[in-house]
Amino acid sequence: MRTTPAGLRSWFRSHPLFGDSLLAVVLTACSLAMIVLMGPEGVARLQAALHVEIRPPDALNLILAALCTLPVALRRRWPFMLLALTTVPEWALDSLSYHTGLSEIAGLILLYTVAAHRGLALSLAGLAVTMVGYAVGTDLSPLPLAWPDHAVIIVIIMLCWVSGRAIRLRRAYLAELVQRADRLERAREADTRAARAEERSRIARELHDVVAHHVSVMTVQAAAARKMLDSDPGVTRDALTAIEEMGRTAMAEMRNIVGVLRTDGPAERGPQPGMADLQTLVEQMREAGLRIRLRVEGDRRALPPGIDLAAYRLVQEALTNSLRHAGPAAGAWVTVRYEPDRLTVHVEDDGRGAAADPARPDGKGHGLVGIRERVALYGGVLRIGPRSGGGFEVRAQFPLNHSPLTHSPLKHSPLTHSPRTHSPLGGGPLKETA
Repeated sequence: MRTTPAGLRSWFRSHPLFGDSLLAVVLTACSLAMIVLMGPEGVARLQAALHVEIRPPDALNLILAALCTLPVALRRRWPFMLLALTTVPEWALDSLSYHTGLSEIAGLILLYTVAAHRGLALSLAGLAVTMVGYAVGTDLSPLPLAWPDHAVIIVIIMLCWVSGRAIRLRRAYLAELVQRADRLERAREADTRAARAEERSRIARELHDVVAHHVSVMTVQAAAARKMLDSDPGVTRDALTAIEEMGRTAMAEMRNIVGVLRTDGPAERGPQPGMADLQTLVEQMREAGLRIRLRVEGDRRALPPGIDLAAYRLVQEALTNSLRHAGPAAGAWVTVRYEPDRLTVHVEDDGRGAAADPARPDGKGHGLVGIRERVALYGGVLRIGPRSGGGFEVRAQFPLNHSPLTHSPLKHSPLTHSPRTHSPLGGGPLKETA
């Protein structure tokens, strides 16, 4: 298996102790080699050039030099403590006039490590320890140094400290970027889950509205066809034709709804129904046997697509419930009122009422739950409940100017019915849900 440079860097990064130990061994070997190779002759030449007394290398010199460089192996674990401790053998080398080898390089490495891996306070303390150690070592050393030499050494010390701080700040910045990316990824995943849940809820509402309405109409038509099969074949034929058309319509709407779930190709999209299709819906319910009167008040105008579909589904669900629960002789009234700032939809029937049907009293069915969700989604107000005098009704108001209905009469007063020539029944207060 081939080993790439990137793989080696990654391995050393994951095993820092091995890399630091290797650095300490190499640094110690070079330092001791410099001391040993100098020999007595080299020491004599150095004394003649500097006019100072320098002791020839011996075992103590090698031990003290090794004590300055070997601690680099543990520089990531205790950098500040090692930086402070290595000043003692450095002072001993200076005070005994020994050759220091690469002990100063080891001190700079430890200073860089403190600045790169510890906080600002500890790194400043490390810088202070280095400066004090250098000042004391200069005083103990027999080597004469001019002010330019001191300035260069101080600049080198400062460069090591600043480099370590810059590496630490860059590492912290990259870590913050990684954390921010992780947070954004988690937020994106949460938004995706919420969008999926909302889409599932929307598809469930649409499927329920389509299936409940069309299947209810088909059931009523099939029952009428069964009763008239022997006595009036013409009526039976018309009922079967209506069932066929209703089934095709249901299949088309279901195909449009579930088309967005397909991943093997583009979804088949079709226009969603709206209030413009309300007359067609009323005719379908009339063919199923429900007596309906439709009244539109105000000037018709284009509605926002979401409100348009929500209002249509509300009427569809309310009429479907009337067809299923109101009884064979029931009549229904649909009133749509266009106002400058709101759309009011009112559906009522004079059937058996809520008390006669356990499926209706509290409005806990999936269809009525879907109505509540649709109305609440667009900031509307909804009331569902029995009518005084018998029957059931659903009334909703949708704001058309994108603001809540703060002064809506549905919020602050009981529901009252405006007089209409085609409905002799009066209204009463209902429950309010939003």
